Amino acid sequence: MASIPGIEGISSALSLPSTSVAQPAAGDDSAFATSVTGAIDELRALQSESDTLKVAAVTGDLDDIHSAMIASSRAAVTLELVAAVRNKGVDAFNEIMRMQA
Repeated sequence: MASIPGIEGISSALSLPSTSVAQPAAGDDSAFATSVTGAIDELRALQSESDTLKVAAVTGDLDDIHSAMIASSRAAVTLELVAAVRNKGVDAFNEIMRMQA
């Protein structure tokens, strides 16, 4: 039975790539900003790959439609993850602003 190559890739869609994100030193204040920037860069790359495969599928140049669907799903899940992290960050900021000194 053939293995499904896209399943292993889902966990990598949720993690930040180690090559494109410079890992900040422990105690560095920009760690969160660097992580979010890396996640957004990875999201852009996934969406670009998905768009390329969609165009190839529509024009008939794509032999395997599954790769286009997997790329689209990876981009959608990563977008949801980045949006959820952003929303939690905004909620935390608003909660801190409501605290009394």
